[in-house]
Amino acid sequence: MRLDLPPASGSPALCVDCNGVGPVVGQACGAPHCWGMSELCPMPGCRVERITREGSNLLHVAVHGTRPGGRCPDCGRASRAVHSHYGRRPADLPSLGRAVRVGLRVRRFYCGNAACARRTFAERLPELVAPYARRTRRLAEAQGRVGAALGGEGAARVLAYLAMPVSADTVLRRVRSLPLPEPDTPQIVGVDDWAMRKRRTYGTIVVDLERRRVLDLLPDRTAETLADWLRRRPRVAVVARDRSSEYARGIALGAPDAVQVADRWHLLANMRQVLERWLAGAHARLWCLPPGPGTLADAQPGLRSRPFARTRAEMAARIGRRGTVGQVLRGGQAAARCR
Repeated sequence: MRLDLPPASGSPALCVDCNGVGPVVGQACGAPHCWGMSELCPMPGCRVERITREGSNLLHVAVHGTRPGGRCPDCGRASRAVHSHYGRRPADLPSLGRAVRVGLRVRRFYCGNAACARRTFAERLPELVAPYARRTRRLAEAQGRVGAALGGEGAARVLAYLAMPVSADTVLRRVRSLPLPEPDTPQIVGVDDWAMRKRRTYGTIVVDLERRRVLDLLPDRTAETLADWLRRRPRVAVVARDRSSEYARGIALGAPDAVQVADRWHLLANMRQVLERWLAGAHARLWCLPPGPGTLADAQPGLRSRPFARTRAEMAARIGRRGTVGQVLRGGQAAARCR
């Protein structure tokens, strides 16, 4: 069966499966799968020269930049005067189960500005790889996305299987470098205080109650800070809060049309605190109450004659502590007898 493939329009490259036999520029090398390597292996801002195999699990892609010149990063002056070349080997996304290493031939240009302190500067390829980076931008983003889903150790194990080997620490760095997603405009939010340093420094946490996602962490818990945050989000319609008067004032200032709701957790917590305070004050009076109807006149209040039974875990821990103390005491007595 013959395959009708589009004409090749890429850069000179060699077929990997033919072991480098035959150029792939507008013609096939005898295999029906050969056409422009720049189309098969797109490199933003670069042109593919050739693809070769290095071992059974690694592909080497030789590329060079296509821009006619560069621009000095300090003074911004454009230059086409080439000073020298050097090589970079950043890792890239895998291909057909094989790891890919990009052999990037980078030009170094002269800076023609006599007032600039930088005499030469390297060619920049921002679409493909960042300066000094050891992996391409798309590979770094892919590793970061997997790390965000699986965590450091789990992502490192999966990425090694997917021919994108990386350490767990690097995965976490890639996750931290990912841009934060743009949150949708919230309509129902909850505010509460949170401890930066317990009993010392407190701030305010704002949560999207519809999506169960933290929206922001405010540096303090004052009404002015919360009001300023709410003014920038006029679509907030409902705000759940605790019984704090400071938060109530901040909501009234920043979102006067929003409905203030006392959330369920704080209602239950406030009710428990009120009951505890009342029972603590009424404890002595409760003992003085006369016996209720149906109670025997000589009945005595229930008193415990022995402690509550301990669980197996508590007994095991207690026995272990006693054994440790006994060993220490016996060791001390033996040392005293030797002296």
